[in-house]
Amino acid sequence: MPLVKYRVIGPGLAPQQTQVPVPGWGGQPQPRADGSHEQVWHCTPFSEGAKYGLELIYPFDQELRVRTVRGKVKLEADWGPDPENGLMWPPFRSFGEGYYSYQSVIDLKVPHGWAVRTEPHPRFYADSTDTTPLAVPAMIRTEWWPMILFVIFKSPPKGATHIFRKGEPFMQMMVIPSDPQLQLEPMGEEESAERELQSRRIRDSRPTLSENTTWLSSTNTVFDGTYRHLLRAAKARPEGA
Repeated sequence: MPLVKYRVIGPGLAPQQTQVPVPGWGGQPQPRADGSHEQVWHCTPFSEGAKYGLELIYPFDQELRVRTVRGKVKLEADWGPDPENGLMWPPFRSFGEGYYSYQSVIDLKVPHGWAVRTEPHPRFYADSTDTTPLAVPAMIRTEWWPMILFVIFKSPPKGATHIFRKGEPFMQMMVIPSDPQLQLEPMGEEESAERELQSRRIRDSRPTLSENTTWLSSTNTVFDGTYRHLLRAAKARPEGA
């Protein structure tokens, strides 16, 4: 993975690798057992994906509430006097219709060939209260762009309120190749047959692979540890094997 360097301006807080706290937005420490209510941390693909980026932490003492009133963004916070530190104050502004901006007071430097992509924080997808801010995806080539990050958020739908509280993560940054140059092609007949055979082997072996890990949640959803077992085996396999 590339080395990512950062600088913090003014009242900012250092970014950190995204966490999935339990208890916290990642759910409660309920076991994978019959009768438990399913938690987002129970899902290994989600947990792995959530931890892949860098999270930004809201640094201000002032709580910010964002609403949509008569089709316009309303930013509600008692910001107080301008601290006169050379930064934009307040740090949030409306941005066109249906959006608002934030001067993040963070600069991330990535190596040649890499870029930074803004994303909603993973807790957005786990939030049943609809209060988590919604960052708009955008790719910034910070290899040669040394400016502090200026990011955009989508305003909440009517009746919802997005809330920024000190110490809470509010968006995520992903470090990605700046020019992916992806190629897409259909599998050949032999490769397709091989994948199908692999999938059938997993299906037929599922009772063994999931032994002692199958459980029924409080909403009658069946879970098992097949994927987790295969992931553990894949990580233990020597490179190139």
